[in-house]
Amino acid sequence: MAKRYWLMKSEPDAYGWKDLVAEGEGTWDGVRNHRAANNLRAMQVGDEAFFYHSNIGKEIVGIITISQSGLVDPSDPEGKWAAVKVKPVRKLARPVTLAQLKADPKLADMEVIKLSRLSVAEVLPSEWEHILSLSRD
Repeated sequence: MAKRYWLMKSEPDAYGWKDLVAEGEGTWDGVRNHRAANNLRAMQVGDEAFFYHSNIGKEIVGIITISQSGLVDPSDPEGKWAAVKVKPVRKLARPVTLAQLKADPKLADMEVIKLSRLSVAEVLPSEWEHILSLSRD
């Protein structure tokens, strides 16, 4: 199967990029939205995701890789929600803001734009490459 790409949101005051870098590997859990949980279940080891700071900053700040997939959320006593483990790959040279994403016609159909409350969203390869180019400009 081909590598897939994602965008994963976290509030930086709860768990931010710096926290993941300090930890080295983190568990992405606590997701309680069915579509976002299905996205977690679809992830495979080696997939990559943008690390997005929500609420504070509202920007993509780094790239992470899925290091373990198919986990049951350890914070769910009923065991019905999904989780994955992630590792940092690199910080973006320049963060890409939500305002930039929304203003760009090439990104108008992104899952995270159409479903703004979604905390784990798929990113198409063309969207991934375009966002990477925005982070270098």
